[in-house]
Amino acid sequence: MDVPPPININSNNFLHQFRAFIRSRGLAYTTEKTYIHWVKRFIYYQGYTARNEINAEHIHRYLDHLAVEMNVSPNTQKTALNALVFLCREFLHQNTEQLSFKRATKKTKLPVVFSHQEAKAVIAHIPLPYQLAAQLMYGSGLRINESLRLRIQDIDLKTSSLTVRNGKGNKDRQTLLPKTLHDGLHEQMNHVRSLHNQDLRNGFGEVYLPYALSRKYAGKAKQIGWQYLFPARELSIDPRSSRKMRHHITDRTLQSYVKKAIFKAEVVKQAGCHTFRHSFATRLLENGTDLRNIQELLGHADIKTTQIYTHVAGLHHSGVISPLDK
Repeated sequence: MDVPPPININSNNFLHQFRAFIRSRGLAYTTEKTYIHWVKRFIYYQGYTARNEINAEHIHRYLDHLAVEMNVSPNTQKTALNALVFLCREFLHQNTEQLSFKRATKKTKLPVVFSHQEAKAVIAHIPLPYQLAAQLMYGSGLRINESLRLRIQDIDLKTSSLTVRNGKGNKDRQTLLPKTLHDGLHEQMNHVRSLHNQDLRNGFGEVYLPYALSRKYAGKAKQIGWQYLFPARELSIDPRSSRKMRHHITDRTLQSYVKKAIFKAEVVKQAGCHTFRHSFATRLLENGTDLRNIQELLGHADIKTTQIYTHVAGLHHSGVISPLDK
């Protein structure tokens, strides 16, 4: 699901050309899919039939439509805005500085957070190796795909740290690695080595490498350090190279196990995989960790994004006592 399919860069298809332009800018595949989605909706809404009909001055009408008629959230409207500005300003070289539109009403929405006991209860109902991926989301503050895309070389048991590569915004960062997971990670890495040796004996053993590293460094794609920490059960055809490789576990599979575990643990919250990451940040804040350190561990570009957790943790540790408890 996170593998960009090959495209013909010489195609006359407008969306194919736009996709190629997005990839030339090095944007994440999730961003590419999001931008294509909103550009398609914009074109359909405006009724465009040709490239030269697309006009940046029409963006405000569509954004008004999203806010007033579709009643979308502020974040959804902002995502659409980013996609359409990228289309018109970057791809079509049109002026977008004079945009004026009705902004969707912003509502304060606090993230859903597990208590420590709830997080442990949910994790206990998840089978291995998916349990280990969930533990990394809670113990290291990883997003779901950051956990699933980990490679063997990203784990450093000596320093109890792990490296997240090409995270949100294509940024690398380091975060802490719980010592309680060392044994489980060591066992999982041994499993990966065993599986990789089996693949090599069968004439396979390659894994996808970013930025065409497999062409630049022959043989790296078969090195153990580049193998995924959470490999898929079966080999599959990589659409980029048409070669048979072993990808990582899909996010949908892990999401399904987490949802079932939440139900079994009888946690009555609208929670999911990302709740572990919210809970990680909240626990650190409750324990007195500096907000800047939490921002760095989470990989937030803006401190304002991290500050939302002060609203979750603040009341419980500010000394405020309910009058009923007095």
